[in-house]
Amino acid sequence: MDNRAIWSPSDEQLKSYRLYKWIKKLGFQDYDSFYKKSIDDIAWFWDEAVKELHLNWYKPYEETIQTEENWKYARWFVNGKINVAENALEKWARTGKTKNNTALTWENETGLTETYTYEQLQGEVNTIASGFLHLGMQKGDVVTLFLPMIPETVISMLALAKIGCIFSPVFSGYRSDAIAARLNASGSKYIITADGFKRRGKYINMKEEADKAIALYPSIKHAIIINRNENSLPYNNIDVAWDSLKQSPPLSETLQTYSDDVFMLIYTSGTTGKPKGAVHTHGGFPIKAAFDAGICMDVTNNDTFFWYSDMGWMMGPFLVFGGLMNGANVVLYDGAPDYPTSTRLLELCSKHAITHLGLSPTLVRSMMAKPRFDDQPHDLSSLKAICSTGEAWNPEPWIWLFKTIGKEHVPIINYSGGTEISGGIFSNILLKPISPITFNSPMPGMSADVYDENGRSIINEVGELVITKPWVGMTKGFWNDSERYEQAYWKVYENVWVHGDWISRDENGFWTITGRSDDILNIAGKRIGPAEIESSIIKHPLVIESACISAPHPIKGECSVCFAVLKEKVKPSIELENELKQLTAASLSKTLTPENIYFVPALPKTRNGKIIRRVIKAAYLNKPEGDLSSLDNPDSLIIIRRLSADSK
Repeated sequence: MDNRAIWSPSDEQLKSYRLYKWIKKLGFQDYDSFYKKSIDDIAWFWDEAVKELHLNWYKPYEETIQTEENWKYARWFVNGKINVAENALEKWARTGKTKNNTALTWENETGLTETYTYEQLQGEVNTIASGFLHLGMQKGDVVTLFLPMIPETVISMLALAKIGCIFSPVFSGYRSDAIAARLNASGSKYIITADGFKRRGKYINMKEEADKAIALYPSIKHAIIINRNENSLPYNNIDVAWDSLKQSPPLSETLQTYSDDVFMLIYTSGTTGKPKGAVHTHGGFPIKAAFDAGICMDVTNNDTFFWYSDMGWMMGPFLVFGGLMNGANVVLYDGAPDYPTSTRLLELCSKHAITHLGLSPTLVRSMMAKPRFDDQPHDLSSLKAICSTGEAWNPEPWIWLFKTIGKEHVPIINYSGGTEISGGIFSNILLKPISPITFNSPMPGMSADVYDENGRSIINEVGELVITKPWVGMTKGFWNDSERYEQAYWKVYENVWVHGDWISRDENGFWTITGRSDDILNIAGKRIGPAEIESSIIKHPLVIESACISAPHPIKGECSVCFAVLKEKVKPSIELENELKQLTAASLSKTLTPENIYFVPALPKTRNGKIIRRVIKAAYLNKPEGDLSSLDNPDSLIIIRRLSADSK
């Protein structure tokens, strides 16, 4: 597309941003010269970054970065001692100016709200940390968190970090088999769960699933149960009530952990069905999250930060640590984004004066589909930025978001990275013009490039996204599976991280991700990302969203097959399918027109709205579908499987 900017900062905005002030303090005249220095001298850059974030160290680090022959397992802030609980909570709670600031706001579907100041949150964390120690937890123990988005989830994360344990958050919608697989893979000794939660008014029983998972993995010493709904629960021999942990005197002392001590183990789904456990440290993920949110997204201790996610996905911990490390008010929403009203998230923004709103492109597409969505007024004057991640954009939803929610003055921060990154590789830097669906820069300190199949850097062509130098926050590998980690990212080019995204950049410095490289279609020798075909289809006013996959073709080798969700009460027809094919031919070319377009009631998605194309492809081609535990609506695959059978 034509990558022309439609937003630029005003002079007043520009000079107010933390990144602008920092660049000027360091003596740079513009962002581009600063970015070049940040990747030319990464040790200098990250040393300056931790100073700017005002991190507290128990013991100063001796060396900023240490690598051997390669940087697969680079060490950062060598021999320095730091604990995320100190920097995300305690330093704010003991300071007179900030201790009474709101640290955490929680709301559920019915509008019930709880708030904690930094001082109050520290009191809760110190009490629970003491209870954990009395229960027998020790440094290095892995504790699985199978919890909804409730305050106790954040309290658990901080309390476990405080005593040197490793927390492992898992998706709140998992069934017992998926939970047990992660308990087993992590070697968890404890699990913290809840009685349940409500989604779209329906009660979801979490303890029942946790009990089944423990039966499959009997090595759990204790299961800690949070009973928020005051249900009458069956307690097993290993069960411990959350409230009973509060009988211990508060723990004031925080363990002085080393920067490369592990504090979080977070699993991502693998295509083979075996989850991958990304390993993150006290001196890694929290610092990268704090930098990206604070310096680049401009989250401050006067802001209110919200991202619609689950704690089992990376953006959940990113929200917590990116917000708290910057002294912000972090908002947790325990509910569906469109229940009981289609504008539920906007109500949340208005009620809590949210300054930074995070969501996914798929969620925006669903908002667009709601009748008269933009006729329902909400006070969104507090919004400073709308942030988005999780998948590639289409132009129409992006522009709709910019105009309808952002009123053409709130910048949209496209943000892309991954669980293994601890945050972003790319973003929309607020000091530079922003164009629809693109990224205007790699993140500072991220040495990103586009390579062709021969490992050459290219421009104005689509290629593999690579990273050529280490960064703070890169995973320390996969838990107990270094071979799989090295196969996943290091097997293509020597000493170069291959991220798995298909990307291009133009001569004006705009970058566009077109999809995962394993989702790329190769039709009659022409490579194209699924997002380009999907964009042409959702231009039609009757289509809400679409997903495109490749399938074998006797002549072309591959063809595209698309699945489209129509607006409510619209009936599928051959005529509509032909209209969509004509749209694609007009937008792209006749060669790239989908072989088939199927109309389905829903596409398989995770709870945070990410469409999983690999699962669609596997179901359609009658191949193993891998790990389905992250899907919020696995029943959506039934029709796709039938379509596959009917097409034979």
